[in-house]
Parts: sequence; structure tokens; C-alpha cells
Amino acid sequence: MRFSPSFLDDIRERVPISDVIGRHVTWDRKKTNTSRGDWWACCPFHGEKSPSFHCEDRKGRYHCFGCGVSGDHFKFLTELESLNFPEAVQRVADMAGIPMPVQDPQEARRERQRASLEDVMEMAASFFENQLQGPQGAKARAYLRDRGLSGRTIAAFRLGFGPDSRSALKEHLASRGVDKEQIEACGLVVHGPEIAVSYDRFRDRIMFPILSARERVIAFGGRALSPGAPAKYLNSNETELFHKGNVLYNYARARRACGPDGTLVVVEGYMDVIALAQAGIDNVVAPLGTALGENQLKLLWRVTPQPVLCFDGDEAGQRAANRTVDLALPLIAPGRSLRIAVLPPGKDPDDLVRDDGREPFDQVIGSARPLADVVWSREAGSGVFETPESRAELEAKLRQTTGQIADESLRRHYQQDMRDRMRAFFGGGTGYGNREPGKAGGGSYGRSGGGSYGRGGGSYGGGGRPGEGRGGGLQSGRTVAVSERLTQSGLVRGHGAMPSLRETVLVMTVANHPQMLHDEFDELAALEFDDKNLMRVWQVMLDAASVGGRFDRERLFEALEAGGQAEFIARLEAQIRNARIWTATVEAAAEDAREGYQQALALHKRTRALKWQKAELQRDIAEATEAGDGDAIPGLMLALQEVQLEVARLENQEAIIDGFGVLSGRVKGARGG
Repeated sequence: MRFSPSFLDDIRERVPISDVIGRHVTWDRKKTNTSRGDWWACCPFHGEKSPSFHCEDRKGRYHCFGCGVSGDHFKFLTELESLNFPEAVQRVADMAGIPMPVQDPQEARRERQRASLEDVMEMAASFFENQLQGPQGAKARAYLRDRGLSGRTIAAFRLGFGPDSRSALKEHLASRGVDKEQIEACGLVVHGPEIAVSYDRFRDRIMFPILSARERVIAFGGRALSPGAPAKYLNSNETELFHKGNVLYNYARARRACGPDGTLVVVEGYMDVIALAQAGIDNVVAPLGTALGENQLKLLWRVTPQPVLCFDGDEAGQRAANRTVDLALPLIAPGRSLRIAVLPPGKDPDDLVRDDGREPFDQVIGSARPLADVVWSREAGSGVFETPESRAELEAKLRQTTGQIADESLRRHYQQDMRDRMRAFFGGGTGYGNREPGKAGGGSYGRSGGGSYGRGGGSYGGGGRPGEGRGGGLQSGRTVAVSERLTQSGLVRGHGAMPSLRETVLVMTVANHPQMLHDEFDELAALEFDDKNLMRVWQVMLDAASVGGRFDRERLFEALEAGGQAEFIARLEAQIRNARIWTATVEAAAEDAREGYQQALALHKRTRALKWQKAELQRDIAEATEAGDGDAIPGLMLALQEVQLEVARLENQEAIIDGFGVLSGRVKGARGG
């Protein structure tokens, strides 16, 4: 079966290569840097005691410095597991949650059309390049020269010129055998029912080819040379090849330039990227004339955990920064955030490097602020907080802003950080809400007394008096050393943070009936869970099952204990027994265990699919709103409402799992000890 390059690229982009390889190796904790997607392990292809096998999520490649093997997701699976190529593709597609393409005549035709469209775009790029160097391109060459661009830079970015003609490009392509439908499908001409004769979209403009991640020309941006042009910059319209929200200008080049410890810098426009590249700063990208979108942020995070977004120092730049902060907050997670850099007023990156070299720009990027700093400054930087009401308003704004963060752990840390900043801002450790300065009783989120999380005295150095309240409180400025063992205990971590019952049922059913893992390994290996601790347990189980030899419950639990999961497994066991989910226990008959598992699995898959559908609809609504497409929004909102209702229905239906506790008569002592 032949797979389209776009399909293979899509599943590679969605599944980090470490997820594929991590099922077969144990990552070295000392050399691995998870936040950067930089992984090291002992090579699975040859015996070794020290890790020389390396993979990078950013590049989607692996390489062993010992035996020399290298490749991508599919090559790893074909060589290590002896899968054929379609089987390897199937495995990665399942992990990505993407259905395999149906090879029918229409699909094959569309793929051939897509490949032909890329050929047409390449012809157009060459035409624009030649026009720039010809007699008609003199004005454009003069403009680029005035902007300080060298001939080498112009060639490297394949800059061109769209002549001031309604049909020059169209006629050129037609002379090369390109038919009318292909030219229209590429978005190179303006056409429609009310247009008798189509005409070139880009006229009298400097042309910037926009490349895909595979460095194929998929669109163009055009900068008008005439001051009377309706739009200074004009991009290609959406086509089969080009979806503006999924593309960043210079992405492929910047990704290569970004080393293991490097980062990506986001600037405003094409010329900024090109000027910085000429100054030796290649790790720079730009959105395509609009505000940064969700999918573009995800593209950045595939390369680096903390990209730097560079904004102008004027009011418009501030508004853009605020929009980006609001977009990013629901998406950030441990090891995935942003930094914000602000240019001097009246300067853009092009100005800085052209006038003074790269050093001033390097200084701007070096002074980039963490996202938390920007959130605090935005809410607290311009207000006057002389009254309890104004301080309470600030607290409410900060709570609302940080409440957008979806990751629970990170949200708690952000909220604690904001509380700490408020204490410092309003009087140090005495508590900012005191009726009289310097007296106890202030505190931000505490239920009584000072402090943050404590019910009594301040637990994190807040304003409660030492010895008051249930906990006695800690004096401001004091630090208590906590042992690593204590930090891992239930006292500190809390026992309430358990996975959903549905996910626990799935894992414990297989753990107590490991024959299922042996019989259906490929299907089970593709499962994913929301709970990270549960995923670690699952990985240990998969690793144990893939070794070969004797495999039963006793051996599986030995592997779990060796992997440091014994305590967590005991808590999971208690969870299913307290819920009376007897089908997930060791005492259940195999037939009942399998039936209960299948019911829970169906709910699990449906729930995850609905969550994905909900996210897609929310993205479509945002894009329609940004584009001013009022006609599309009601239908999208209705679809979103239906998905939300279905999600709620499924959440209620999860109570069905409790019905699994009805005994079938094939087991004794279902409750267990």
C-alpha cells in the first residue's frame, strides 16, 4: 500500500519519536532532558552498558553513536520488531489516533493532484525568481537593496517579483502545460462565477515563497510596491496545500538551526525573518500576517519547550502580546511555556540589526521575560491598589487568569506564584490584606488567618502569627527542609489525586489478567491515558510483556515493584475494590474480566474522541470569528453544543461501571481483602 507524504508527515508530527522508542528502552535519567525532547538510552540494536542511543523529538530521528543505526519512527519499528512498512505505519497511526487511509481510486487521484499542485507552485516560484532578475524587476531589486539585503540572501530565500500584469503568470504556466483547474487550485489567480476571465493574484509585488515542513513551496506572500495598493501584504488563499493557521514562515530552516539547547524566536513579518537571517540569526519564524494561532504555538513547542515571542514596544505590540498570553495560558504545561521579549519603541528587528548589528537584538532576546512575569505585570503593572476593594479586584483577576491553565499541577504553581507576588507587592510577609499594616490576619487565599493553602496559620510563609490556627503557621522568611521520602508520601502529595475510575478499571483488569496483554499486545500498546502516573504504570506493563519468556501475574507484579510502582498499584487495587468493580480484580473469571474491560474501553475511546472533536470545533469557531465568517459560526456552535451534551451524557453513563459489581456467580469473595 502506498501512503501519501502528507499522511506520513502528519502522524510523525503527532507522535513524538520518543513515544515509539520508549516502549522498548529504558531512558537514562542523567543524560535525558525531557523538557527539550532529548532522550538517551542503551541501544536496543546492540548490547552496551552505557547509553549511546539518542533520539530527538524535535527532529523525529534516532541515532546510535555506537553501532551507527539511525532512522525515523517507521524504520525503528521495521528493524527492531521486524514489521513491514504498512504495519509500522499502522502502529504509529494508531498511536496518533488517526485512521489509516482507504486506498480507493478517488484518494489516489487526490494524492496525485496534490503532488501535481506542488509542481505547479514550484514553477510559479521559479517564474517569480526570474522576473526579479529581469528588466521588470528593477524597482523590486532597488527596494530590496535599500532594505540592505544581499544577493546571497535574496537567493537563499528565493525572493521574486510578480510583474504588474493580469496574466503574465497564468500565461507562463499555461505554456508549460498546466491546465486552468490546477492554476485555480493553487490560488495563483483570482477567479469565480462573477469573474469572466481569471487574472493573476499577485501583481507588482515582491514575492516571498512559503515552504512546508518538507520545504516544498505551498503558498506565497506578496509585498506591494505601489503605495496605492489595497493591501500592503497579500497571502495566498487557503488551498489543498496551504492552511495558514498550520504554517510558520521559515519553519523548516529555523528548526534545523535550533540546536539542542537553542530556542525559536517569533517575530512579526517576512522581512524581519530575512534581515535576522542575514545577520546570522537563523532560528527565527513569523506568522503569516495574523496573530499567532493555537496550531502555530504547537509547532513551536515541537522544536523547543520555551520559544521567545518578540513584540514591538508600542501599544499595538502590547495588545498583540496580551492576545498571545490569553491564547497560550490554556495550552501551557510542565516543560511547555513561552517567554516574551519587547523591542525598543519605534524599532523592529530589521532596524536593530541593520543599524547596529545583531548584538542589540541578542540583548532583547536575552532579556525575555517568563510568561508568569508577563501575567503579573499585565494585571498589576498599571493599577492603583490603595483600597481593599481594588486589591480584591486584582486578586480576582489573577485567579481568573491563572484559572485558564488546563494542567492542574501547573495551575496550582501559577496561583501560588501570584499569591507570593501579591504578598511582596503589598508589604512583604505581613499579608497584604491586613486591616492595619504589619499585623497578622491578612493572607490571600487562606480560609482564615494568613497564608495560602492553610486553614489556620500561614502554610507558605504568609501572615499568620506563629502558633495560631490549626497548623501553627510558619514565620515569614523561614524555610523548612523536607526529605525526599516525605515529599513522595501521601501526606505531602495527597491521596485524592487518583486517576478516573474508568482508566483504573482498564489498567487493573489487564494487570490482574495479564493474558489479555499477551493476546492483544498491539491493540493495548496503542492505548493512552490522561493520568501521567497511570501511563508510567502502563509502560512498565508493556515493557514486561515485550521481553518474552514466562509471563504471568506474578512476573508482571514483580516488574511493577522493580519499576517503583508497587505503592501506586496498591492504591489502584484499593480504588477498584472500594468501588466494587469486581471484574477488574484477580478473582474475576476471565470471561467477566474481558467483558468488563471491553465496556470500559468503549467508554474510554468514545470520551477521548469527543474531547478531540470538541477541541477541533473550538478551534474552528475561533478561526471563523477571526476571519469574520458570521455565517459559519451558528452551525459550529450548534455542533459544539451537541458534543458537549454527549460528553455530559457519557460522564453520567460512567456510573454504569458500578453495575459491573453484580456478581455472575463465577467468583467468590469479589470484594476481596
